[in-house]
Amino acid sequence: MRNYCSSLFCTRGRLFCLFCLFVPAIVMSQSLVVTNPRCEYRVNPLGVEELHPSLSWEIQSAQKEVVQTAYRILVADDPASLDKNEGNIWDSEKINSTSNIQVIYGGKALESAKKYYWKVMVWDNKGQQSAFSKAAFWQMGLLNKEAWSQAQWIAFDVLPDKETLIPMEHALISEKHRKVWNKGPGILPLFRKEFRVKRRLKSATAFVAGLGHFEISINGEKTGNHFLDAGWTQYSKTAQYVTFDITAQLQEGVNVVGFMLGNGFYYVPNERYRKMFGAYGYPKLVVKILVEYTDGSSETLVTDASWKTAASPVYFSSIFAGEDYNAGLEQKGWNMPAFNDKDWNYAIETKGPPALQSQMQEPLVVAERFAPGERRKLGDGSWLYDLGQNFSGIPLITVSGRKGDTVKLIPAELINEDGSANQKGSGGPHVYTYILKGEGIEKWQPRFTYYGFRYLQVKGALPRGVTNPKDLPVLKSIRGLHTRNGAPDVGSFHCSNDLFNRTNNLILWAIKSNMVSVFTDCPHREKLGWLEQTHLMGSSVQYNYDVAALNRKVIEDMKQAQYADGKIPAIAPEYTVFTAPFDESPEWGSAAVILPWYNYLWYGDKRTLSRAYDMMKGYVAYLEKKSTGHLLSYGLGDWFDIGPRPPGVSQLTPLGVTATAMYYYNLTILEKTAKLLGKEADAVKFKNQATQVRTAFNKKYFNSHTKQYATGSQTSNAIAIYTGIVEPRYKKDVLNNLVADIQRRNNALTAGDIGYRYVLRVLEAEGRSEVIYAMNNRSDVPGYGYQLKHGATALTESWQAYPNVSNNHFMLGHLMEWFYSGLCGIRQAEGSAGFREIEIRPQPVGDITQARAGYKSVHGLISVQWKKDKSAFELDIAIPPNTRATVYFPEGYHREPVKIGSGKHRFVAQKE
Repeated sequence: MRNYCSSLFCTRGRLFCLFCLFVPAIVMSQSLVVTNPRCEYRVNPLGVEELHPSLSWEIQSAQKEVVQTAYRILVADDPASLDKNEGNIWDSEKINSTSNIQVIYGGKALESAKKYYWKVMVWDNKGQQSAFSKAAFWQMGLLNKEAWSQAQWIAFDVLPDKETLIPMEHALISEKHRKVWNKGPGILPLFRKEFRVKRRLKSATAFVAGLGHFEISINGEKTGNHFLDAGWTQYSKTAQYVTFDITAQLQEGVNVVGFMLGNGFYYVPNERYRKMFGAYGYPKLVVKILVEYTDGSSETLVTDASWKTAASPVYFSSIFAGEDYNAGLEQKGWNMPAFNDKDWNYAIETKGPPALQSQMQEPLVVAERFAPGERRKLGDGSWLYDLGQNFSGIPLITVSGRKGDTVKLIPAELINEDGSANQKGSGGPHVYTYILKGEGIEKWQPRFTYYGFRYLQVKGALPRGVTNPKDLPVLKSIRGLHTRNGAPDVGSFHCSNDLFNRTNNLILWAIKSNMVSVFTDCPHREKLGWLEQTHLMGSSVQYNYDVAALNRKVIEDMKQAQYADGKIPAIAPEYTVFTAPFDESPEWGSAAVILPWYNYLWYGDKRTLSRAYDMMKGYVAYLEKKSTGHLLSYGLGDWFDIGPRPPGVSQLTPLGVTATAMYYYNLTILEKTAKLLGKEADAVKFKNQATQVRTAFNKKYFNSHTKQYATGSQTSNAIAIYTGIVEPRYKKDVLNNLVADIQRRNNALTAGDIGYRYVLRVLEAEGRSEVIYAMNNRSDVPGYGYQLKHGATALTESWQAYPNVSNNHFMLGHLMEWFYSGLCGIRQAEGSAGFREIEIRPQPVGDITQARAGYKSVHGLISVQWKKDKSAFELDIAIPPNTRATVYFPEGYHREPVKIGSGKHRFVAQKE
């Protein structure tokens, strides 16, 4: 091991340097520790395709004001080398740098499918040297077509190209305009393949792409805990593959790998409920399994025509309409050795999407389980179970009965007056059907679809212990399994105001329910990646979950969905092309510019920003072509604002206001991005273009007499302030008009999906959080409290909690951002990225006497806790090493701003 010491003594003679060889062992164990090493945002990721992966780590220290001054990274291709502190793939040696995030690998060329082990040590400004971190690893994916070893796409059956329907047909288009496409659910296939492990096993890895979704098993046991692998993509261009370590599941001798496939968005049948219908093809599979032995040899198993296939017991599967399973069709032991597959067909070799990409976003998992709190019998003899929470997921039942007995499960967010399941606002019929095999207690859950629900109506079975004269199946247990993206939790919030705590939980459930492989609008009737919420709700999401990897996937979805002329559709992937105004809208498409920038600000991810730059430029160029006199006047506008009519397209704010403001905001972001990337000529161009848009906007919409924008709506005035369109001399007047409109309405909100975030952002930034408090600390007018009062357990699509629309929608959850950045005051300083420079600026308001929040940034945990009484304001703060903060005290307390470094800090400010 090289031993590096930053002590000044080392320059004074050899004796002191020799002494330092022994001193670090004491210092390293006590003062400075490296934790949470990550590669490409993930802990020990599989399937990495970056040729130069980014590495990150956190630092812990008992001392204050700690800043990293240098690091050393070792990368080896086997753990033994790393144990010896040898980096045979890369030894960075000591690099003087404060960077501990997005450090780019700089060693030897990396090879497909190979596993690399790494660790890091650091030095700090206190003269301390850490020990090496615990060893971490990453495994490479398959970096080119050749690395797939000639694996073929295989299928049970092939849908002729002339019978595909891409893009899919929107199911709400009138019948006379529909294409005739009456394809049923198709055959959901099983695949199996036997193979031998011949010698002592070192490792085994499976690389799997299964469309639309797949489940893998080895020797009869499901591999991993993933749900709905792989992520949704623009299948005409690409599919994701998933990498699994299957070493522990293999045995010496004969093994069997088995697969079940579901339709997903790859094939949407024109049956039951559907938002759209169509197909890229029938379900298909491509696999490579790499088996490596301890003697250094290896073997590969790939999909080809020698694999066997048969129909699955899943006889209906639709991402929109549910799933049906006939347990009587199960073939016992089909995915285990010694099974006789003589009656199975050989697989058909076929073709799939042109490209394969590794699934690097977190997989979906079962995150929570719910048991019913109560049940009741309905008039038709069915039973309704209340799980107490509206969530995204699937049911799980255990049941006993006779072979052929049928149990139907109907999930729902709401119930009708007679107590039955109500799917009117969530899309129906969505049904789960289970046909029993009649063998004792049977356990079942859907595999390839999900829904948003709180209630489960059960037909054809009775609860255990209930009189059963007709000998119906007996439901032993019923549970709800909440499924979501497995992004790590990074946030927490609580305050002394119960309504705000419940509001936070309301929004949180909508976020959790709509995090899959895209950010969906709702977990039932659409499941589409509507793009406006990625930037409008992005901060709220990121205060709670580490979605760096998911953001990258969404950015890639937008790149693939972008048209040749630069247009970005309102949804990505774009499975169907909507008619205007739903096909595209500047507030939605601007996610192509705003999300890459926000992702950089939150995670310091300059590389993703750079790779998105052409998309960003292309979209702004498209908006320029769509503009007239530098103004835009189309789209959805401030969707679902509160006006005289039922919610929908903007009512109170002209479409051109939000559309053009987004156009201007995009240009200001592109100017900053161009400067960051060293593209000075572009920066000048975007700055000049922004000036032209700003001038035209103010000429068109600003009334210099009333100091209002357009109609004077809350959204009109707020978005002009937030984006910086308003001239500085008028800013205060426009702000006052915004506040006056709110107060004139008895502190009621009117802004919708687009505008409400900007209302809150402006009020917080201008120190008017008391107005935010007054607007939201109530339940008598449409808003969060109103939804809670009317029984909502997840954020609803409309401020009014209408039962005829979705009751699990996260597009309006902007208040959560204020809980963290306003009430508790955790913000990033202007010009910072990755929360390297922090502001702590709490804004205590109303009757709130205490609040606390924690956010685990890429550098570590930032926490704030405050309480106040009549005379003082007490503030406890923790800042992670390698960052610094400026603390601002609330107005009315006698304390000047304080600059602090890492560590725990306590302040008491007396009331003036």
